[in-house]
Amino acid sequence: MNRRILIIDDEPDIREATQVCLELARGWEVLTAGSSAEGIAKALAEQPDAVLLDVMMPDMDGLDTFRQMQAAPETRHIPVILLTAKAQPADQRRYLQLEIAAVITKPYDPMTLADQIAGILD
Repeated sequence: MNRRILIIDDEPDIREATQVCLELARGWEVLTAGSSAEGIAKALAEQPDAVLLDVMMPDMDGLDTFRQMQAAPETRHIPVILLTAKAQPADQRRYLQLEIAAVITKPYDPMTLADQIAGILD
């Protein structure tokens, strides 16, 4: 199944590396956004099959971005997978209270990332 994935991450290197991995591993169409505002706009316009969302971003963090997406009927249905280096038990519990599809901790293995995402979405 050819999926469209939106990556929202403020670090260009991470966006690019993740995009290349997903395109090569699965042939998915990958869209990217460097900020929360850009990501929300792209999610609205493009209606991706899933969003990979960095938690730690300067303008608006991933959790606030997720809440804004949940508040909009046009983006509420899109599964969101958090990408985070903050994976302490307290953080994990907080994420699970939200309706997040999954949490993938950084640094993740780029070679298995596409398989992880496919497993979450299927």
